[in-house]
Amino acid sequence: METVYNIDTLNQRIQLLENRQTEEWCSIKDEIEDIKQNLKPLNLIRNTVEEINETVGFKSHLAQSAMSIGIGYLAKRFVVGKSDNMFKGILGSVLQLVVTNLVSQPQ
Repeated sequence: METVYNIDTLNQRIQLLENRQTEEWCSIKDEIEDIKQNLKPLNLIRNTVEEINETVGFKSHLAQSAMSIGIGYLAKRFVVGKSDNMFKGILGSVLQLVVTNLVSQPQ
């Protein structure tokens, strides 16, 4: 940086730096919002399914549907487990349906 010898130039430099700081702060806030969106459980599952599809090469709707159903089933087993309670069974089935539908929907 060059040396500033008058007040007008100094004020201009200060204004430029303040503008730069505001722009960078807005950029940081946007990045944080993107990170928060990506860390939501549903988005984590969707991103994982998409990465698996890209890595393995699943292009057919049948393979993607099978993965969605599998993830829904795992969600049901994780939350409800093996229970003989009818209410828990119904709740688990609804959860499985919801998770399967959410995962299979495009973003």
